[in-house]
Amino acid sequence: MPSRGTVLRRVAQLDPLKATQAREGRDAARSKRSAGGAPPEIVGLLQQVQMDHTPVDVIVVDERHRLPIGRPYVTVAIDVVSRCIVGLVVTLEAPSATSVGLCLARMATGKQAWLEQLGVDAVWPMSGKPHELYVDNAAEFKSEALRRGCEQHGIALSYRPPGLPHFGGIVERVIGTMMRLVHDELPGTTFSNVGERGAYDSDGRAVMTMTELNAWLALAVACYHGQIHDGLSRTPAAIWAELAERDGTPGTVSNETAFLIDFLPVIRRTVTRSGFQVDHVQYYCDALKPWIAQRAQLASSCCAGIRATSPGSGRSIRTVRRTCRCRTGSCRDHRSAFGNSRPRSPACVSRAAPTSTSSCCSPRSPRCATSPIRPQRRPARRGGTESGVAPCRLPSTGSCRRHRQTPSQARPSRSR
Repeated sequence: MPSRGTVLRRVAQLDPLKATQAREGRDAARSKRSAGGAPPEIVGLLQQVQMDHTPVDVIVVDERHRLPIGRPYVTVAIDVVSRCIVGLVVTLEAPSATSVGLCLARMATGKQAWLEQLGVDAVWPMSGKPHELYVDNAAEFKSEALRRGCEQHGIALSYRPPGLPHFGGIVERVIGTMMRLVHDELPGTTFSNVGERGAYDSDGRAVMTMTELNAWLALAVACYHGQIHDGLSRTPAAIWAELAERDGTPGTVSNETAFLIDFLPVIRRTVTRSGFQVDHVQYYCDALKPWIAQRAQLASSCCAGIRATSPGSGRSIRTVRRTCRCRTGSCRDHRSAFGNSRPRSPACVSRAAPTSTSSCCSPRSPRCATSPIRPQRRPARRGGTESGVAPCRLPSTGSCRRHRQTPSQARPSRSR
């Protein structure tokens, strides 16, 4: 049996990396692992662009009632050689192929019209189509829509090694810098963890809408481009201007809508005589008539306006909702309205239920002003007069409460 000194000497000779990984796991041993070999040489603008998502550490409010609606997500794209932020998109939806496509469209087109729409007086000339997109292994970056769009526009798609987030350290660092600004300046921040937040009431102090958050982030990015970068000892805007003068300004996309369609997710539907259906909403337009005769498979994307693409010719058209009483809204709002409108009794399901809920609870509806917090009753429960649908008729033994009859309410039988 070896002595205590022999065992201690052999333990001291163990590899610290392997020992820590075996004892505490791979994440604990990451600090003992080297960052890797030499990174690939990047010398041109948009030669490599890193992209990633994160939840914004702030609670936003709706435009009408100024009530908290949750934390949005931000998608950031940064040029590796100049450290300039070339793409920025804020959405309430979780990261998906749609948010990736929106960020690529924002990156490849000029941003001056978007800044004027937000009312921001800033300069953001960093735009262009990237040569390589470097992302992590999330599902939205391995979607069919992203692969198809990158193949059509000649964009190389590269992935980080799994479990090694420091390979995307450039975009991770700028996201961390952005979130620190959010913690220090914005009301309604949630901070990075519960310990830092303490007793701070994030929901009670939330005042910023999505539009105001976009404007603030645009100003923050403009300020970031004019500050000296610690790793480059120069401002990102100066490096971009120097490389653009040497190699030329990167080419941008003139048709933003066509570029965005190439990166949108695909939903395959079979065309019927009445069009096609997506998320319980029927879509139709006159341009579908030649395809209805062929019963072709269409690829569609979006919600309020569906883009339908013919698999044969590849021609894309815009279709609208077949029912005019449906209000325009996002897919998130419609799915939430449809889920909340399902009654407990399967016999009471009405096709107009999600439409009625959307029209009552829409921020644009004046009926919400009387009761902003408590949801309005659905018109279908008041007889369906506002939705244009007659109330359902069930026998008295059914499970629908509105059609039950108590003995006192029942009509007395006529005695002979």
